Amino acid sequence: MPDLVLLRHGQSQWNLENRFTGWVDVDLSPKGEAEARRAGELLAGAGLEFDQAFTSVLTRAIRTLWLALQASEQVWIPVEKDWRLNERHYGGLTGLNKAETAERHGAEQVHVWRRSYDIPPPPLEPGGDYDFAADRRYRGVVPPATESLKTTLERVLPYWTSAIAPRLGAGQCVLVAAHGNSLRAIVKHLYGVPDAEIPGVEIPTGNPLLVELDAQLRPVRGRYLDETRASPLPELNPA
Repeated sequence: MPDLVLLRHGQSQWNLENRFTGWVDVDLSPKGEAEARRAGELLAGAGLEFDQAFTSVLTRAIRTLWLALQASEQVWIPVEKDWRLNERHYGGLTGLNKAETAERHGAEQVHVWRRSYDIPPPPLEPGGDYDFAADRRYRGVVPPATESLKTTLERVLPYWTSAIAPRLGAGQCVLVAAHGNSLRAIVKHLYGVPDAEIPGVEIPTGNPLLVELDAQLRPVRGRYLDETRASPLPELNPA
């Protein structure tokens, strides 16, 4: 049976500052670096030997992958980076402090933007500090102006189907180091989580989620390698 590990990046500097990050290329905090190294130690302790790794084009996910692979002595494995594994784009909320945003727009409205499945935040105005249209890592791509979890899944799922699933289907052990919402999209797909429930599925930073899959790439077992920081996994709802 193929093994899949989903690893959310360690704490970033903007996680620490309680700011909406999205596609902004923020680095790890010192705590985040430690979380990434600890993730690698957990991977090594579990005896996981990877054939392929995938990550986004954002530094916090890439460095988490590097540090985890270094700690597990697997830096040599092939790595593929793709923007479709990026965090959800937070639109006009990008860069704002979450507490100040709640004061400005009301906690209930901010909760809707953050935790609903298909209601995105207001769009990002073009030409501002966080306009990614000129960023060369997105050459040939039209960056979104905002995203909900639903539209995040709509860009993640084709990449899963075309790039990640074939590796697993070939029996390979795969590591995906990405972000809370891009990984939440994969969990929704694998476990068949209903739309109304997926926003409540939490994925802790720097804690590898090991999912054992059957030949049809359906989850057989799943567990976080650090049980002391584990979040509940969703019930499996087969399609």
